[in-house]
Amino acid sequence: MNVVVVESPAKAKTINKYLGSDFTVLASYGHVRDLPSKDGSVDPNQDFAMVWEADPRAQKRINEIAAAVKGSKKLILATDPDREGEAISWHVLELLKNKRVLKDVEVVRVVFNAITKNAVLEAMKNPRPIDQELVDAYLARRALDYLVGFTLSPVLWRKLPGARSAGRVQSVALRIVCVRELEIEKFVPQEYWTVEADCRTPREEAFKTRLVELDGVKLKKFDLNDAAKAGAAAEAVRAGKFKISTVDAKPVRRNPPPPFTTSTLQQEAARKLGFSASRTMQVAQKLYEGVSIDGETVGLITYMRTDGVQMDESAYAAIRRVAEARFGAKYLPDGPRRYSSKAKNAQEAHEAIRPTDPGRVPDRMNLDRDMQALYDLVWKRAMASQMSAAEMERTTIEIASTRVGLRAVGTVITFDGFLALYQEGQDDLEDDAEGGGRLPKMTAGEDIGVKLVKDEQHFTEPPPRFSEASLVKKLEELGIGRPSTYASILSVLRDRGYVTLEKNRFIPGDNGRLLTAFLENFFKKYVEYDFTADLEEKLDEVSAGKLNWKTLLTDFWKDFFAAANDAGEKRTTEILEALNEALGPHLFPAREDGGDPRTCPVCADGRLSLKRGKFGAFIGCSNYPECKMTRALGNAAANENALPSEGQLLGQDPVTNLDVRLKSGRFGPYVQLGEDATPKRSSIPKGWKVEDIDFEKALKLLTLPREIGAHPEDGVMILANIGRYGPYVQHNKTYANLPQVDEVFDIGINRAVSLIAEKLAGGGRGRGRNAATALKELGAHPESGKALKVLNGRYGPYVSDGAIHATLPKDTDPLSVDLDMAVSLIAAKEAKGPSVKKGRAPARTAKPKTAPAAKAPKAAAKAAPRAKAEKPAKKAAPKKAAPKKSAAASKPKAKKAS
Repeated sequence: MNVVVVESPAKAKTINKYLGSDFTVLASYGHVRDLPSKDGSVDPNQDFAMVWEADPRAQKRINEIAAAVKGSKKLILATDPDREGEAISWHVLELLKNKRVLKDVEVVRVVFNAITKNAVLEAMKNPRPIDQELVDAYLARRALDYLVGFTLSPVLWRKLPGARSAGRVQSVALRIVCVRELEIEKFVPQEYWTVEADCRTPREEAFKTRLVELDGVKLKKFDLNDAAKAGAAAEAVRAGKFKISTVDAKPVRRNPPPPFTTSTLQQEAARKLGFSASRTMQVAQKLYEGVSIDGETVGLITYMRTDGVQMDESAYAAIRRVAEARFGAKYLPDGPRRYSSKAKNAQEAHEAIRPTDPGRVPDRMNLDRDMQALYDLVWKRAMASQMSAAEMERTTIEIASTRVGLRAVGTVITFDGFLALYQEGQDDLEDDAEGGGRLPKMTAGEDIGVKLVKDEQHFTEPPPRFSEASLVKKLEELGIGRPSTYASILSVLRDRGYVTLEKNRFIPGDNGRLLTAFLENFFKKYVEYDFTADLEEKLDEVSAGKLNWKTLLTDFWKDFFAAANDAGEKRTTEILEALNEALGPHLFPAREDGGDPRTCPVCADGRLSLKRGKFGAFIGCSNYPECKMTRALGNAAANENALPSEGQLLGQDPVTNLDVRLKSGRFGPYVQLGEDATPKRSSIPKGWKVEDIDFEKALKLLTLPREIGAHPEDGVMILANIGRYGPYVQHNKTYANLPQVDEVFDIGINRAVSLIAEKLAGGGRGRGRNAATALKELGAHPESGKALKVLNGRYGPYVSDGAIHATLPKDTDPLSVDLDMAVSLIAAKEAKGPSVKKGRAPARTAKPKTAPAAKAPKAAAKAAPRAKAEKPAKKAAPKKAAPKKSAAASKPKAKKAS
């Protein structure tokens, strides 16, 4: 018997059918162990010794693999054909070695680029050992990311208000987004004008021209920069008598783009299908693992994490056969087209993404909507890459009078070639300079009439914010990240709240800009694009056997350790002042009166500055506590229209006769009733302008929460209110969001009951007071595939995979939880086992024998000062004897850093 190990159960099932009864195919469900999220997991003082910890769920799967390996002839490690796949095989092998089940068992590694019968059987004929150099590159990358996260995060927690963590690659991607935002803010539009003319040939054939020369001078973009100059130029065109001076027709060829790599697939899927990078990879994974065709599961595309653009020789031949049958011989070039990657640091270790069988035409496939759309894209791109070039004729016609020169440009497709099947989507950072359509037949010397002249005003526009497609393209151009990391980089930025995605564009949040400014000031080298790309090159050298991985870590750690120590020793006031200067135009915009933008608008002699608070950073006055002027970040308009400390009086409540005031606090403007110790307050909803808040609107806000009516099933009152996450209706512990703020004040009982019912049907745990509200969907668990969610339950927020519920740590913002944190919490909860019910003694179990833990110096903790340790809670006087907690149970969990 031979045992084969792959990552996923779907893959295992398919490959088992290919190999037959002499093979047992088992799944590892991805990575089986990882570095524990605590200090000391990588120890620079011990030659970068790494402590690995098996995932609790993975332990069961490793036991199953170990049981199957006992007595078998061969262990075949067949995980994915990349660095991560090599690492998974290495981890599995190390755990099996520890279990001592490999005696007399031959261990080999095989890789295949497609899950098809031929590809798998061919791979089995070509086994090899585990590539230790690829494993070393994985170890180096994993250690780098760990050391950066666990060294930098404690500095951030102590010195930077509102920061959670920083990652080695994600921080550079965040910087790209923030730099673009700064360019947009600094951008000053420039006015320019163009003059166009509708012209006619002697045969009354119409075409359009543009003014390009005036009084013998070639016009540049900004030569006509006001209405007067443009009007004078237009009059010169109207007064001219024109003849054609030259007609220049040139043939142009456009070659097809290469087949997809990971990044180009993500870019094109974003442009044409509206898919996010993570959604693209999820759908591509399904296509790679395959679908059932004629009773057999077959992979439809090759491996989808690649930066190679070449294809297997058999694929070239198959694609050419299908293209010739579909379009004819004239649509084929003389031989296969072979491409080389232009991406920086491209490894080209694998094929491009292509259909495993080009004969499976998309319109004959019966797939779900997403899979169908992505397969269609992959198939067309691969087919087009081997088709003939498109042939065009570009004609440029120069038309002149005594003072004026006009130009007409037209492009005509004379042979469509690959365009008959596929045209690449345009990037938002590129211009399509193909010109207009077909021009009339004209010859030099012909008279041309001008019928209509139009001058038009334009303004230059700032560079666009990055979309997912353009950010992935930028990362690839800079050599930052790798095919397997693009989707996770973008997800981490959103999940940590450093950026938001609005209208498919990344907008950095204030905490993201603060983090970037901090890193640029105190860790500048480590967010430089060239430094990060150079580090990627060195990791590639490790995988090629040209550089020792520990030498790479030693060189990196020496300078990074010193930078972390230096930043940790700086005073918080020094850091905040550096951020004030770096983000000055954003935090303190110029005032209309020309005064100092950092002068406090309330007390007039204080100075505005960043302040640290329990809930993050805010802007405050240096004269605190005498002056209590505060405002939230991102509320720069409040700098000009700040309210006095006592607020603005709007009127008196007719019921209580108490003053109703509009005030400004650290978290933005709000309305307040009265001035007692606990006055009633209500925040100004998002989307409402402060200047529009009048007495009537203030009273409406102060009536919240509003009673809508009793629920017809249980008689419990349904309430409408505005919370931290927007407007909602509430019945017991079930919350349903409202699309518009105004609905809070006029929603009726029927719609409220309907929304509550929909909420319960869509994700609540059940009816009544135990129903949980879904706050955030995190995606599929990387091992179990179960959907992970952040829920708000009766006892507070928690994460759940449907079976296991793990409470969030105290003071954790539920919306800041990401997939990695949720997986960690679920694993920790599962490891503890089922909870013991109150009043029932825990079952006694034999104490497992464990080897004494080696004491490893916590170098990562030494690299930067720790956050203050929490004071132990005071012991209450014991009332009853209770079971003692184990040391593991009583030890507080370390915060996770990325």
